[in-house]
Amino acid sequence: MTTTDTAPVRFDTRIAVLLREDLAVWQRLNVTAFLVSGLGADHPEVVGEPYQDADGTRYLPMFRQPVLVFEGTKETLTAAHGKALTRALPRAVFTSDLFGTGNDRDNRAAVRAVRTDQLDLVGLAVHGPRNAVDKVLKGARMHP
Repeated sequence: MTTTDTAPVRFDTRIAVLLREDLAVWQRLNVTAFLVSGLGADHPEVVGEPYQDADGTRYLPMFRQPVLVFEGTKETLTAAHGKALTRALPRAVFTSDLFGTGNDRDNRAAVRAVRTDQLDLVGLAVHGPRNAVDKVLKGARMHP
């Protein structure tokens, strides 16, 4: 028996990206792509099944749920980072230093060289219970 479920899907968790408002468009796109890649790698349960079109061509799986993108000031980003740490939420960071590197090894070294409270954050991705993520993002606004 085949059934079609048309009820809206409501997720208990949220995936969100917070970008610093002063980034150029290309930087916003680049930072978002890098940040969300970490969530899928460390939390495979957020990734769905592979896709397939009507001809049988297979495509890579993607997140099971929407990714919400927000923006805020440098201060908003710093506060959100602190809240994500306090709540021990899975998170990924992108610092301004990473715009000057060209590979994963140098990216990790650039982050490792700076103390937590001194990171010049331009992007943050978080995943967790909706309520907790909403509290982390307090003061941020939806990306236009």
